[in-house]
This record gives sequence, structure tokens and C-alpha cells, in this order.
Amino acid sequence: MAHRARSLVMDLFGEYLRYTGAEARLGTLIALMEAFGIEPATTRVTLSRLKKDGWFSTRREGRETVYVLSEHMLGVLREGRERIFTRVDGEWDGWWTQVLYQVPESDRTARESLRKQLTWLGFGQFAPSVWLSPHRTRDRVEQLRQDFPGATVDILRSRTAGLTEDLDLARRCWDLGELAEGYRAFIAEHRSLDTAAGLPSGREALVTRTAVVAEARRLTFRDPNLPVELQPLDWPGREAFELFRRVHAGLGPAARAYVESVIGSELPLDQ
Repeated sequence: MAHRARSLVMDLFGEYLRYTGAEARLGTLIALMEAFGIEPATTRVTLSRLKKDGWFSTRREGRETVYVLSEHMLGVLREGRERIFTRVDGEWDGWWTQVLYQVPESDRTARESLRKQLTWLGFGQFAPSVWLSPHRTRDRVEQLRQDFPGATVDILRSRTAGLTEDLDLARRCWDLGELAEGYRAFIAEHRSLDTAAGLPSGREALVTRTAVVAEARRLTFRDPNLPVELQPLDWPGREAFELFRRVHAGLGPAARAYVESVIGSELPLDQ
């Protein structure tokens, strides 16, 4: 429940509350979280812990506590939203970005964190300390050198003898079969929402839209967004993405209206 509450707080800020100055009153957050069945006490404890972790600062407005999202977390939400809502299907130049790293054996935490960051950037693990991406991400990887000063990170550009080998690399770096199954399950589960008829309203619209975004995020963060040349036949990623965009937009008006009724102010229409 604690993990779900943390995720929901960030979902609410990522989709709605960051557009209201990236801040919200405690009472507002409690009311929104109750739509998901989260008790007020759990919301208070969750926000207190997130503040302790540096995700929020607070200020007082009369008897109310206002939670203000940190600039760092606001940047994380922006980057995450861009990742979920953007697909790049441009022509591939045939080159791979290759990352090799060395982390002291004693620093297991840094090693695991570095691996998570590489996964976030769309890299796939080819060997224990060798990761590949078909995208030009050198600038993003350069930042890892600053974030992990105790690690040695080398960045190379490489290419194979041809597309057959490239396809084999893609299959070895990512479990594309499992990811495809996830996309097909997403399509089957949410196809019924791809129509104006029968869409939920009120708090149910907010809950449904949030769940759809969470499921799309889980798939997206596992997806390296491979160029078309490297995708398996009948790859369902694009179909799932387009369905997600339509369902997200279709649920938008009712979900926004419910949030607006709780926060007492209007939200922009383009989110």
C-alpha cells in the first residue's frame, strides 16, 4: 500500500497538479487520494516520507500545509511524460551506442543504480558490463559519469556486418517476446475504452485514466523504442501506443473535471 500511495502521489502531480504551480494543499491531496481508496492517515505518512526524501518542501497557508514539488522531481516528471507520450520511428543509421562500465565490487548500490539508469535510457544488457542502444544517447550517458564518479564509464559507437546480426543483437539485449505479450494484453484490456460510449465519469474517470497511464508507463520503460528495422514482425508496440493516446485523451475531460472539482481551479486542456 505504501508503494502504491507514493506512485499515486506522483501520478497526480505528473498528470494534473504540476500544472497548478506544482503544489497542492494537504487537504486537496487527501481528497484526491481517497478516490483511489487511500486512507487519509496513509496519505499523510506518505507525504511526510516523500518530503524527508527531498521530493517535496512545505509551507504554511493559515492552518493548511502546502506541499511543493521539488525542481528535481518536476524534471523527472517532465522526462517521464516525454518518454511515455513520444515515439520515434525515424530511419536508423545502423550504428549502436555501446556503454562499458566498471564499478568497484564493494559498491553494489551504485552498480544497481547505474543499471537502472541505463535501462531508463533505453539500453539493453548485452553482457554483465556491456549495454547497447540503437539511439544516439551519448549526451545522456555522459551525465552518468557525473552521477557515478566512482565508476569508469566508456561510450563507444559500433556497428555490425549487417541487419541479420543487428536483429540478433536486439533479441539478445531485450526480451521482445515478453514485451510483445504485454502490449497485446494492454490492447485487449483497454480496447473497450476506445469509444466515447460508455466511458466512465467523475472519480471513476480519474481512477481509470491513472491506471491506464501506469500500465503504459510500465511497458514504455521496458521498451527500447527500437527502430522499425530492428522490430520483430507484427510488432504491436505502435498499435498499443496509438490506443493509449486515444484512451488517455478520451478520458481526459471527465478526469480533469473531477480534479478541478476537488482543487477548485481549472486545468489546461492540453495535458
